Amino acid sequence: MEKLTAQNITVLYDGAKVIEDISIELNKDEIVCLLGVSGAGKTTLFNVISGLLTPETGTVKLDEEEITGKAGKVSYMLQKDLLLPYKTILDNVSLPLIIQGKKKKVARETASKYFDEFGLLGTQHKYPNQLSGGMRQRAALLRTYLFSDRVALLDEPFSALDTITKSSMHQWYLKVMEQIKLSTLFITHDIDEAILLSDRIYMMTGKPGRITEEIRIKEPKPRGKDFIVSEEFVEYKRHILRILEAST
Repeated sequence: MEKLTAQNITVLYDGAKVIEDISIELNKDEIVCLLGVSGAGKTTLFNVISGLLTPETGTVKLDEEEITGKAGKVSYMLQKDLLLPYKTILDNVSLPLIIQGKKKKVARETASKYFDEFGLLGTQHKYPNQLSGGMRQRAALLRTYLFSDRVALLDEPFSALDTITKSSMHQWYLKVMEQIKLSTLFITHDIDEAILLSDRIYMMTGKPGRITEEIRIKEPKPRGKDFIVSEEFVEYKRHILRILEAST
């Protein structure tokens, strides 16, 4: 059963099509990637799925409930962590629960239960500027999860990290996703990242942006570091590069 579907999405800007007739689906517990060059409309599609933007045509459904143009139904994590600098990490990640109407004490107690699972023990009373980039992203992901444990949209969540930190975060991310089973749709420009993390990859190319191919990554998750140097990985990468080269 699909968890999230977007069907026949078309968006216009100043009368010109930005994305055209896009249909995608995210099944329960999947990690699915939108991969493509800049300007293909990936973030525009995310804005439609999150309810921040109403499309010219098409519908978005979550477990058969139509949510087109309805914000707050799925969680949305932007490229920057957007942690509030004047709040502790505990209060930052508790915010979604407080917005949902929980009292601050209850929200803190609920959020605290996840700090060990997300590798954040000991950071509860620290402030964002006291944490590394990787730890801030962990906190941002926990906040996203507490907003909605059904579906999360992640817009280039690891792009601001250095190569070594990003590699470590990839392994941590795969491990924690196995534990919390959060259905996730994410955007990236990083081909290696897309292949390593995804169950499926939607290739989004052209202007207006369209889905031109769906690639299924057959190897089971979580995938270790050895997968990145395997022949299977290299073949996925060759195939993706051919698609991107043909679209430019």
